[in-house]
Amino acid sequence: MCIFVKSNIAMQSQKLSALQLELLNIYSFQPKEEDLLAIKQLLAKYFSGKLQKKIQKAIEEKNITEEDLDRWINE
Repeated sequence: MCIFVKSNIAMQSQKLSALQLELLNIYSFQPKEEDLLAIKQLLAKYFSGKLQKKIQKAIEEKNITEEDLDRWINE
């Protein structure tokens, strides 16, 4: 299935991602509000974990220290 969405800002069509299509499929079953909240929390936790792993990898690869992070926060 190929679905296109028209952007109001740029008025360009773009293909929906696999994730967007899956979410549309979930919404088509009209889940309860509590189920939607649980799905949002699962997605937030999943993407937060991925981001934390990428940050940790960058810190290790670039030898970034706690002092570096503290200094950047205060800049």
